[in-house]
Amino acid sequence: MLRKLWTDLENAERRFRRSWGKDISTPAERRKAVWHYHLFDHAILRTFWTNFWPVAPDVWRSNQPTHGRFKKYAAMGIKTVINLRGEDKFAHYLFEKESTDALGLTLVNTKLWAREAAPRRRIVAVIDALRAAEKPLLFHCKSGADRAGFVSALYLLVFENAPVEEAKKQLSLKFIHLDFTATGVQDYILEIYEARLVLGQIGFEDWIRTEYEAKPIQAAWERRALPLDIARSLMTASAAT
Repeated sequence: MLRKLWTDLENAERRFRRSWGKDISTPAERRKAVWHYHLFDHAILRTFWTNFWPVAPDVWRSNQPTHGRFKKYAAMGIKTVINLRGEDKFAHYLFEKESTDALGLTLVNTKLWAREAAPRRRIVAVIDALRAAEKPLLFHCKSGADRAGFVSALYLLVFENAPVEEAKKQLSLKFIHLDFTATGVQDYILEIYEARLVLGQIGFEDWIRTEYEAKPIQAAWERRALPLDIARSLMTASAAT
């Protein structure tokens, strides 16, 4: 009974949240969108807190920037913004698009998930976007902790030839990443890759493009399977295709 009540309340809140905040074309709708942005996307916290850190030369990670921070980053010389939240119809994206357009920043939209292993094509799209982007560049998710942390690790592995142990530091409490929650699947992906190296050398990008599979990795994470076992099964499955 209580569980059903809680579920019903959650669903009602979700319907309410998704019913507005999708229009900034008039002053009245814009005011509502600002409220939506601050309350439901937690932008009110980002007015005084940021998760902006350097990853490599001319490469930065961040939480969702406010307009004021976009101005600061443009003044720093940043040319490209890679949005890991994907294109959206809600206020956070509408304001981001407005800011980047006004400041002459190139906005690239890709989509990952914090609590799920992303499909291979999504990760490949991020790699391709990073490779094509004009630097200096910034990538961000919502909090700058999980998706941004995974992409920071990915960047170091693919473009800086960093060891896995070094890359894994991008997913840490320093960035408010909590590996014991559902977002720990991001760490788990790196742990599987690290285990895969025990079986033979392969670059991270090659591993993603040839052996990585999101669904079995997600299922393995949920049952906390040993990374080496999953690395071996993915390797075997890839060799059989």
